[in-house]
Amino acid sequence: MTTDPGSEPQADDARLRRLMVDLGRRLWERQLVAANDGNLSARLRDGTILCTPTEVSKAMLTEEMLCVVTGSGEVVDAGTGQGPSSEILMHLRVYRVDPTVGAVVHTHPPYATAFAIRGEALHGDLMTETLLTLPEVPVAPFATPGTEELPDAVAPLIAHHRACLLESHGAVSWGPTLTDAYLTMERLEALARTTAALRMLGGERRMSADRIAHLRNRLARN
Repeated sequence: MTTDPGSEPQADDARLRRLMVDLGRRLWERQLVAANDGNLSARLRDGTILCTPTEVSKAMLTEEMLCVVTGSGEVVDAGTGQGPSSEILMHLRVYRVDPTVGAVVHTHPPYATAFAIRGEALHGDLMTETLLTLPEVPVAPFATPGTEELPDAVAPLIAHHRACLLESHGAVSWGPTLTDAYLTMERLEALARTTAALRMLGGERRMSADRIAHLRNRLARN
């Protein structure tokens, strides 16, 4: 990796392109995407959206392949690939609903997708990290990918969450920077894996209301 995701100049075009390529490979290496699955996008300084191209493995991305679209989806730069994925419609809806969002990541992580297929939300009150950073991952109802149905399904969940499952499809996360959105996706899949492992051991053991209140009070003081 040539880019440190810990320090991200969100609107710097050249460095953001390098970061997007790096994080695309990380998604593939961590098996959060397979084949040509998934897509990433991030807002540039001028308000346009940098995004990954359609039908390209995230392990094989190059900076030149990346596309640029307007907030309404008009292609400004198709890159050297085949242009943006039709799922850019979902990304654009997230940006419109919440102007503080700077990036969106969509993947098909195996454990999270299994819960999405079941139509079952994930809950973070199992451990301190997810309680404070990802307390709930709701499920957007089934919608046809590449159509306005998908952004319509996700839209009601954007304001009060940082990620959701897509029924029978996968997961999507968003945040102020591309790094934030990527790390939320990692955390989401880890939560799904932990939940599945707990069920193999007999079921979840959720935190008590008193413990949750204590942890949240400590966070507020910090």
